[in-house]
Amino acid sequence: MDRLQTLEVFVAVADTESFAAGSRALGMSAPSVTRGINALEARLGARLFTRTTRRVRLTEIGERYLADARRILAELQAAEDGVSGAATRPTGVLRVTCPTEFGRIHVMPLLMEYLEHYPEMRAEVVMVDRVVNMIEEGFDIAVRIGSLPSSGLSALRVGSVRRVVCGSPAYFAREGIPTSLEALTTQRVIASSTLNNGKEWRFGREGEHSVRVSPRLTMSSIAACIEAAHSGWGITRVLSYQVGEDLAEGRLQAVLEELEPLPLPIHLLHSEGRGAVAKVRTFLDLAADRLRADPVLNPTPSARLTD
Repeated sequence: MDRLQTLEVFVAVADTESFAAGSRALGMSAPSVTRGINALEARLGARLFTRTTRRVRLTEIGERYLADARRILAELQAAEDGVSGAATRPTGVLRVTCPTEFGRIHVMPLLMEYLEHYPEMRAEVVMVDRVVNMIEEGFDIAVRIGSLPSSGLSALRVGSVRRVVCGSPAYFAREGIPTSLEALTTQRVIASSTLNNGKEWRFGREGEHSVRVSPRLTMSSIAACIEAAHSGWGITRVLSYQVGEDLAEGRLQAVLEELEPLPLPIHLLHSEGRGAVAKVRTFLDLAADRLRADPVLNPTPSARLTD
């Protein structure tokens, strides 16, 4: 077994957490896969997996090696794609990472539409509320909300989102509409720990004003916070795309909009620049068209003052 095939075997076993399942995915015999992993560990002088009777799991060293293995295989695939014609025809697997709620609301429909257009393609999406290292973890495209640090990645801006304080019309009819930051301190607050907006809410175009609130209810699920606000229990602070339909249809009402910070930009990141292979380029084209046409992410000036 050559080194390239050994890397493919290693990734398959890591993905399936099983020698048997990994061998089936590759169309190889289980003993061959086991011998390949044993030979790889012997050559490296390190244990990559811990083994039990039910499954195998990566060790800490194995986790680091997996990131490098994915990168090497992706670079080889890109090189082969450029020669074989995949530079002009989408083939293979598209791996995307994005924030959880943005993925549920926006990325999932995009991927389903994309796969309908390109039946030879497959897609994997990881929805997680942390900044993922695209290169080390083998992703083709990442969605980022917020300012971007300097990097060697290419960025395509597709919209922006606001940080909005909102509640149901029934709640405001009962408790009154807050018209100042100080008024927020007497409101029944529902906070999302996911957005780190628990006790201090910042306002003003540059975030120069702040108010300390005392949440009565804190939850890790943004969807749960929004549902609690729907019920009329209290107010919450979320990103505008998460409640776009609720605001448009009147189920929720935004307050203190004139004090909101500057909108946060939304970018699609990828590492391939203008020479992106077809699977990346075609998804970027589709995603940019759809997201830029979304009035929640790109409101018209008549509907909302923009950044």
